[in-house]
Amino acid sequence: MAEKQYLLTPGPTPVPPQVLAALAEPVIHHRARDYRAVYERCLARLAEVYRTRHDVLMYTTSGTGAFESAVANLTSPGDRQLVLSAGNFGERWAGMARAFGADLVHVKLEWGETPEPDDLRAALADAGDVRVVYLTHSETSTGVVCDVQALAAVAKEAGALVVVDAVSSLGAVPLETDAWELDVVVSGSQKALMTPPGVAFVAVSPAALEAAARSTSPRYTLDWERTRKAQAKLDAPFTPAVSIVRALDVALGLLLEEGLEGAFDRHARLGRACREGAKAMGLELFSPDEERSAVVTALRAPDGVDATEVVSTLRDRFGITIANGQGDLKGKIFRIGHIGWFDVFDITTALAAVELALVDAGAEIERGVAVTRALDAWAEHSRV
Repeated sequence: MAEKQYLLTPGPTPVPPQVLAALAEPVIHHRARDYRAVYERCLARLAEVYRTRHDVLMYTTSGTGAFESAVANLTSPGDRQLVLSAGNFGERWAGMARAFGADLVHVKLEWGETPEPDDLRAALADAGDVRVVYLTHSETSTGVVCDVQALAAVAKEAGALVVVDAVSSLGAVPLETDAWELDVVVSGSQKALMTPPGVAFVAVSPAALEAAARSTSPRYTLDWERTRKAQAKLDAPFTPAVSIVRALDVALGLLLEEGLEGAFDRHARLGRACREGAKAMGLELFSPDEERSAVVTALRAPDGVDATEVVSTLRDRFGITIANGQGDLKGKIFRIGHIGWFDVFDITTALAAVELALVDAGAEIERGVAVTRALDAWAEHSRV
């Protein structure tokens, strides 16, 4: 019998059957009438999920390509830009800003810290004239979800454009592009939007488009204005990933049918169930124990246990894929993702397998408590 596979990483994430079915439909031409109808609906649904009235530009790329579009369109060599980072993806912003010749101010916190408004306020006061501030809403390398609304307000006070990595947060936790005055918000298909990797998005404000028109950095396929003009005519400047866009349209329909508030509540409940189950097992949280930590739960491996071994055991013995730590955290923490097409039984499956893997690795774990506590936490929270 074929082994069951469980995907519990913070991306890619499981894909619902209806979305997979859309991928299997015959390929159509990207300028055909049938595709244009899907494209128009998909762009409208994306704007609804982003909660913006402005343009959401779509690219055939990974989320990192959306990152690069933001930096390429907003940077002229020598521009002073600031990155506030506390993990792998915040540092990715810094690497890109350097690559495009920005005069970079990198405020680098310890991995696992939660960036606070005072951190940014002090850095901006010292930095002088900063034109762009890059933030990471959900740092999946550590499990931290920051208060990006408060951080953005500080950046706006300083007169900077605000660029946000929402690759794993869009559709999982509250994010208000327009109400929070976020100028650029990047995301991708393969996280809470329940679609295979391959397309990414950039919500851009009028102020960001004006700044892009003045930018001198070279760009071609990721040029915002070229894409914006094409999308205004329900076209794309280059061949899009038509099958993935059709699948995304179905996934967005499922998300909006559930309702964004319903999805946010479900993710919060999943995060709480995962954390409570892990704590009952005696594990120490690496990610914060708070409601907005609804994207991924990061756990410290017990003393004497290599997290890499736990990840390998889950994959090889149970067909369950979770994530190791990244960078210096590799082997020290492991991460259980719960964004997208998940319910509480996915969480209990992961916790039960972690329990068995830790016992095999020699950890002293009380058997059976994690699943019970997770289910209790799910039920308690659902009544709040």
